[in-house]
Amino acid sequence: MSFSESTQQAPTPQLTASSAYNRRLRVAQGVLLLFHVTGFLGLAFSQDPSFYLQFVPLNLLLTMLLLLAFQPDRSAAFVVFCITVAAVSFFVEVAGVQTGRLFGQYDYGAVLGWKWMGVPLLIGLNWLMLTYMAGILAEYVRVPSFVRAIIAAILVVGMDVCIEPVAVRYGFWTWRYDIIPMQNFKAWFALALILQVYFNRTYFVKRNPLVPFVYLLQLLFFFGLGMIGG
Repeated sequence: MSFSESTQQAPTPQLTASSAYNRRLRVAQGVLLLFHVTGFLGLAFSQDPSFYLQFVPLNLLLTMLLLLAFQPDRSAAFVVFCITVAAVSFFVEVAGVQTGRLFGQYDYGAVLGWKWMGVPLLIGLNWLMLTYMAGILAEYVRVPSFVRAIIAAILVVGMDVCIEPVAVRYGFWTWRYDIIPMQNFKAWFALALILQVYFNRTYFVKRNPLVPFVYLLQLLFFFGLGMIGG
């Protein structure tokens, strides 16, 4: 066999699969970037932000579906984890809205879609997404599991700090007296920590190449809107 023939062999299946996977990842990142940039520009500079607000539920669903698409292990344990986190967080929010004793006194608007018992059905999905992303990110830190849970809970609360002023401005929810209470962040941390301990004790593959991109994208999205509105 000549030298030229030996250097023109077909790529191995592993390299082909890796290349295709990377292309899918770039496409997913591009789609999410397009949605978030369009939403950012529309909410920040449009004369009619209500047009863009109607796509918030779609954006949330799309983001979660893409994250799930790049989760390598969708075993029964992972499915149970997702259902449990979404259900527990939803009913904690219901208790919060109905009593005003957990997060403070607040009410949800119409932006997040259909509601049951005063809470949008997508809230459980939002908690699942934040819990999942924070847990995956904390896996990069080689510390004891409870310390990782604390780090992940801080990441969740950090995102909420950026979300709150934007959510209030655009009617996602409203606070009594228009004041975001410190109690809200304390309750978020407590619930996030409980869910992260559960995350650490559930066995499934905890890596996802899309997670760092999505977390940073959402953080910049809400932080940027908050700065412009401030």
